[in-house]
Amino acid sequence: MKSGIKVCLIALSVAFSVIDSQATAAQSAGKAQAETKAVTAPAAKSTAAPEKSDSGKVSINTASAEELARAMNGVGLKKAQAIVSYREEYGPFKTLDDLRQVPGMGGALVERNLPHLML
Repeated sequence: MKSGIKVCLIALSVAFSVIDSQATAAQSAGKAQAETKAVTAPAAKSTAAPEKSDSGKVSINTASAEELARAMNGVGLKKAQAIVSYREEYGPFKTLDDLRQVPGMGGALVERNLPHLML
C-alpha cells in the first residue's frame, strides 16, 4: 500500500516538473517572440501616421493595433484590434471617453490609459 502511494507521488512530481518546464519554455519563447516583434516593428511601420506625437501620446484615431497595444497598459493586441475595428466601423472617435464603447474596454481601463492617448 505504502509503495503504491510512493509510486503515485513520484509520478505526480515528475508530471508536474514536466508541465513546469514546458510552461517555462513556452513563456521564454513568448518573451523572445515579443522581443523580436519589438525589434522588427519599427522597420515595418507605416510612414503615414507617426506612432507617437511630440507629447509622447498615441492617437486612437490613427494608430495601428500594434501601436495601441504597445502604448496602452492592460491592452493586448486583441483589445487593440477591437479598438481599430470599432474605429473602422463607426468612424473616428470624437472623445477619448468614446473608447468605453469598444467591447472589452471598461471605464477603469480607459481612465488608466488617458495619459497615453490623444485623438
